Amino acid sequence: MRHAPAFQIICCLLVVGLSGTANAADSDPLRIGVLADMSGVYADIGGQGSVEAVKMAIEDFGGNVLGKPVEVVSADGQNKPDVASNIARNWYDSGVDVITDIPASGMALAIMQLSKDKKKIALVTSAGSSDITGKLCSPYTAHWTWDTYAMSHGTGAIIVKRGGKDWFFITADYVFGQTLERDTAAVVTASGGKVLGSVRHPLNTADFSSYLLQAQSSGAKIIGLANGGADTINSVKQAIEFGLPKSGTRLVALIAFISDIHSLGLKDAQGLMLTEAFYWDLDEATRVWSRRFYERTKRMPSMTQAGAYSAVMHYLKAVKAIGSKDAEKVMAQMRATPINDFMTHDGVLRADGRVLRDMYLFQVKTPEESKGDWDLYKLVEKIPAVEAFRPLSEGGCPLIK
Repeated sequence: MRHAPAFQIICCLLVVGLSGTANAADSDPLRIGVLADMSGVYADIGGQGSVEAVKMAIEDFGGNVLGKPVEVVSADGQNKPDVASNIARNWYDSGVDVITDIPASGMALAIMQLSKDKKKIALVTSAGSSDITGKLCSPYTAHWTWDTYAMSHGTGAIIVKRGGKDWFFITADYVFGQTLERDTAAVVTASGGKVLGSVRHPLNTADFSSYLLQAQSSGAKIIGLANGGADTINSVKQAIEFGLPKSGTRLVALIAFISDIHSLGLKDAQGLMLTEAFYWDLDEATRVWSRRFYERTKRMPSMTQAGAYSAVMHYLKAVKAIGSKDAEKVMAQMRATPINDFMTHDGVLRADGRVLRDMYLFQVKTPEESKGDWDLYKLVEKIPAVEAFRPLSEGGCPLIK
């Protein structure tokens, strides 16, 4: 069942009159909108789990700021820029101060422009296009968790160094997939590899047989999956059914989440290499927070759900520090303050909106190596923030002079 339209959600959840202006007065409650995928291919990555993560951040912060309660609204953006934009516009105009999650890159780019026009903040914790902090960057947007540049330079570069030089891409045909293929292809070529071809598929594709046959006929030894969520799961499952791994073709998930690996199971996912910003079992701090999350959701968190908590907590601290919800002042405070929490160590919010954080290259465990249902990864390499993300001078962000 789809969630109620945004205006219905706000009417039900917010008990005070709304200002209807672009800049809500500081006397109003602080309102956070979680615009997620509640029922589609990215529901396990964010969805209701992101809502719970945001609620955890608010509770841990104390539930109020500036002497007023912090309130949450949520809706299903359906991974459609037009649907998401309409919801976001209603939210911003009705007094929502910040919107987070935002799973699809097309959605994110549309909402970024809207937030810029409205002078409201967008905390992008799920979408991944590196264009978010590139030529389309915004002074009101923070790109919190990961991006396609980091994934391509983490997974792609190391695969080429280990001998995987001939690539074929199976790519989701929208902004995120196209950007991920572009960034990874550049890394492959620069590292001495070759791109033998690519094919694009619609979001939420059920049958990958024709795409896999094209990949197989190319002769490529590496199939780069530039898609996500259920599309990645279906790609891997059907590639195994076609016998591609047994024939010597290696599948590389350029972006995969713990929910994807859990759904696939270790029998099928074992050996996959992937880059993430967070893993629940990385250290004691990640384990403590993740167990709390598990108690609420009965699932271990994805990096984007952890990112939603981290972003909202940093935002609330900035509001408290300056004593105002003014978007420009809050963003300046967020940039001036190091980010330190269970998933981020000395993180920095750059002028282009990119959060610099360490990333981690993992390999999926074999069934024999795993000690439990969510014991899925082994750490291969820590990638320092300065190496993981695109240099500020190379992104083309017009905010950088």
